[in-house]
Amino acid sequence: MIAVAAGVLVAGIWLPAVGGVGLGVVALTDEFDLKAKDLEEPPLAQKSTVLDANGKQIAQFYDTYRVIVPLDKVSKVMRDAIISIEDYRFYQHGPIDIEGTIRALAKNLTSGGVSQGGSSITQQYVKQVQLNKAESKVEQDKALEASYARKLNELRYAMGMEQKYSKDEILAKYLNIAYFGAGANGIEAAAKQFFGVSASDLDLAQAATLAGAVQDPNATSPSAGKKARERLLARRDVVIGRMLELKKITPALAAEAKAKPLGYKDTKVLRGGCGTSPYPFFCMYVREDILTNPAFKAFGKTRDAREKYLDNAGLTIKTTINPAMQKAAEKAIRAKVYPTDYPVASQALVEPGTGEIRALATSRKFGDNKRKKETSLNFVADRVHGGATGFQAGSTFKVFTLLTALDKGYKINDGFNAPGGYRAPGYSSFKDCKGGTRGDPIHTITNDEGDAGFLTLRTGTEQSVNTFFMMLEQRVGLCDVVTTAKALGIKRSDGLPLQEVETFTLGVNEMDPVTVATAYAAIAARGKYCAPMAVTSITDREGKTTTYKPKCRQAIDEGVADAATDILSGVFTRGTMSEVGPIGRPAAGKTGTADNSYTAWFAGFTPDLAGAVSLGDPRGPIDHPLRGVTIGGQGYSTVFGADISGRIWKDTMLDALKGIKKTPFHPVDSSRFGGCNSCAPQKPERDKVDAEGVDLGDAPGQGDGF
Repeated sequence: MIAVAAGVLVAGIWLPAVGGVGLGVVALTDEFDLKAKDLEEPPLAQKSTVLDANGKQIAQFYDTYRVIVPLDKVSKVMRDAIISIEDYRFYQHGPIDIEGTIRALAKNLTSGGVSQGGSSITQQYVKQVQLNKAESKVEQDKALEASYARKLNELRYAMGMEQKYSKDEILAKYLNIAYFGAGANGIEAAAKQFFGVSASDLDLAQAATLAGAVQDPNATSPSAGKKARERLLARRDVVIGRMLELKKITPALAAEAKAKPLGYKDTKVLRGGCGTSPYPFFCMYVREDILTNPAFKAFGKTRDAREKYLDNAGLTIKTTINPAMQKAAEKAIRAKVYPTDYPVASQALVEPGTGEIRALATSRKFGDNKRKKETSLNFVADRVHGGATGFQAGSTFKVFTLLTALDKGYKINDGFNAPGGYRAPGYSSFKDCKGGTRGDPIHTITNDEGDAGFLTLRTGTEQSVNTFFMMLEQRVGLCDVVTTAKALGIKRSDGLPLQEVETFTLGVNEMDPVTVATAYAAIAARGKYCAPMAVTSITDREGKTTTYKPKCRQAIDEGVADAATDILSGVFTRGTMSEVGPIGRPAAGKTGTADNSYTAWFAGFTPDLAGAVSLGDPRGPIDHPLRGVTIGGQGYSTVFGADISGRIWKDTMLDALKGIKKTPFHPVDSSRFGGCNSCAPQKPERDKVDAEGVDLGDAPGQGDGF
C-alpha cells in the first residue's frame, strides 16, 4: 500500500520534471488528476508607510506587518539556513521532495493519520497562499485540514508553481509570506522585530533562529514568554546542527553560533497606527482624510474598502508636515498650557497659496488615560478628521464682515459712530441666505469698553468693537457675510449647517483651527483659497506614484484681500495684540474671544505661513468658561484672545519662520480703498451714522469685545 501511494505521488510529481514516462505513470496521473494547476496569488498584505515632508517615516498602518524584499536582499546564510532545515534538496527536486514524502507517507499510514509533513518549500508556499486568501474561519480550516485531498490539491498547485517560476523566485516568495512569530510576517519584518537588523544583515545565529521558527511559530514565538524562547533556542541549535551536517558551515562557526544567547531584541517595529507616531494628531488627520476625502476614491468606494486597502496595500504616503514648524507649534503650546489643564489649546499651521498643513499641535497628549487627561479626539481638526464639535471662533469671524464691506466699496477709513450697545431695529433687520428673517430686537449686544464713538473699518477692526461690526454686518447684509465666509472654506466643525444668525460676525459658530487657519491663509494669498491638504503623493507597491496638487480657486478679489491685510496688520501695533507686539516681519491677524470668555482664539498670517490657535474647555465652554482659571500654572480672572492664544501664535511664528526670508505684503490699491496703514482716520460725510434712537436695553450681551 505504501509503495502504491508513493508511486502515485512520484508519478504526478515528476511528470512535469522529466521527459519520458511509462504508460502506467500516465494512467495513474489521469486517475488522480495530478496535473499542474495555476494558483491565484493575491498580493501579499504589506504595511503602508507615512512620511513627513522631508521623507522621514512618521507612522505606519497595517493589518499584517510585512515588508517584501527581493531574494538578493536576504543574506546567503539565511537562505542556506531555511533550505537546510525545511527542504535541503530544494534545488534538486521537482514540486516535492520524494524521499521526504515517502518517509512521511509511511509514518502517516502506519499511524492512521497525518502526523508528519514532508512538504517541499514550494508546497509550503502554496499552503501559505491558501491560508492568506482565506476570509473566514471555515476557509482557514480548509487550508490547514489534515487530509490527502488537500495534499493532492496542494501538489497540483505546486506543480503549476514550478512550471511558472524559477527556484529562486519561489524561495523569495516563501520567505516573504512565511510567519516567524512575534507578529512578524515575512523575513524582513522578522529580522527587524527579532534582532533590529535588515534581512540582508542576518548572521548565522540569527538566521538559524528564524529558520527554526517557521516550523511552529506560535510555540516558539519569543514574545510569548520564557518557555517559548527556550524552545526557540533549542530549535535554533537544531538548524545549526543540520547546516553543519550538510557542510554549509564549519564546526568552528557552528560552535560559535551555538554559544551565543538568543539575542531577541523586540525592537517594537511592529507598532503601528497613530498612537506610536511622533505626530499623532496629524497622523489621525492623514488617515481620516484618506478614508473620507473624495480625492482618494480610487482606494475604494466605502470607508471600509479604503481602510482595508490602506492597511494592506504597501503604500508610501508622503505628507505636508514640516517637522521644524511642528516642533515650534508644540513648544509654544507647552510653554503656555499644560497637558493636564482642563482647557485645551490647539494650533494649525497652513501654507498660503497651497493649503498644505505644516503643523497640527494640541496641548493634550494622545491616549486614553483619562486620569492624565489624555485624548484621542483631534481638537485641532473637524469631526470628519477625528475632531470634536469645535469651539466658538469669536471675533476671528469679524474678518468676513470686513472683507464683505471692502468688496462692496467701503474704503479703509470709512466709518460711523459705534454705541455701547446694539439692538436690531426689527425682526427683519437681518436675512439669512434662504430669505429668512434673523433680526433680534429683544437682546442687546454690548462692548466691554462701552460707547466706542466714531470708528472706521481700520479702527473698528483693531479695537474689535462688537457694536461696530453688528452695524456693519446689518449694512452689508448677513447673507453676503455668510457667503464670503463660505467662499473661504468656513464650515462648522461638527458638520452641521452654519448658524446664519445676526451674531454670525461675532463668531457664534463652532470651528476648528484647520478650517480657520485655511481661511486666513487665503487672505494671505491675496484671496486665493486652497483647500487644506495633508498628502502630496502616494506610491503603490509597484512603484507607481500619484501626485496630489493643491485645489485652489480665487475666492475673493485680490485688492479686497490686500486692503483687509493692511487693516489686520494694525491689530499688532495699535489693536488687541499690541501688548503682545509684532513678530519682526509683516504679519496680520485677529483676536477672538467668545461671549463671557467661553473660548479664546487668535488667527493670523504672514505671506508665508498662516495659523490659528483655539483655547477652550472640552467639558463644555458654557459651563466652564475661561474665567477664574489657572492655565499653564498662571491664574487668569478672564482670558482674552491675545492672552494665551495670541502669545502661542507669536512664539510659534518666531520659531517656525527662522531662516525664511521676510516677504512683504502686497501694497494696497489706495485709489480704490484710500488710506494706508499710517494714515489718520477720516470721517466721510456719507458714512457718518450716530447711535441716536438705538434702544440699549438691559439684556445680557451676546458678543465679545476683543
